[in-house]
Amino acid sequence: MIRSLTRSFTRSLPRLFLSIGLIAAAIGSLCTSAQTAPDVHSVAQLVDSHYNKLHSLRANFTESYQGLGMTRSESGTLLLLKPGRMRWDYSSPVGKFFLIDGKFAWFYTPGAVQVQRIAAKQLDDLRSPLRFLLGHTQLEKELSGLHLTQGPQGAIVLTGQPKGQENRIGRVTLTVAPGSGAIEGIEIEEADGAITRFAFTGEQPNVALPESTFHFTAPAGVPVVDALPPV
Repeated sequence: MIRSLTRSFTRSLPRLFLSIGLIAAAIGSLCTSAQTAPDVHSVAQLVDSHYNKLHSLRANFTESYQGLGMTRSESGTLLLLKPGRMRWDYSSPVGKFFLIDGKFAWFYTPGAVQVQRIAAKQLDDLRSPLRFLLGHTQLEKELSGLHLTQGPQGAIVLTGQPKGQENRIGRVTLTVAPGSGAIEGIEIEEADGAITRFAFTGEQPNVALPESTFHFTAPAGVPVVDALPPV
């Protein structure tokens, strides 16, 4: 009987070793996955690295707003040029634009009776979360309380509170491409519950953008009014 049990045990050894090997491989795989899973710091650094290597950028955008009983959808082209210049040209509605020339921010919509201007350093606009891309990006210094979730199709989602805008903005959520660190979307929730979303496609890094792209001259007969700084 002992021989029979010995033979049975001996026959089972290959299967036992195989099972142990499979378990060990599975544990190793889990450990490797845990070691390579993204964390807030590594994703923030990936975004920083992507934008700090750029001197200019062109991308298509769509902008949607929902709040205060209304909805709005707009689209156009975003241009960035370091240091400190940004232009949003709207194709819908045609002719609307928002521009930062490095010193001032300018707002104009065709048919408006005035052009609004404000010092760039005083700007508190919903498009301003992108302004950190115009300098030396340090995402973890721009947003507090950063935390990480998984988005659709492998995208990484970072959510935080923009510093200095706590009274107006409840959160900013960035959708980040996992391979490149490019920002594919921004969602901004204001304190009153209104939500503005930006989606970016067709990013073209380091394109040639003449300085004149970021110069503004008010249309003939339209006065320039200095807007009040944010409260």
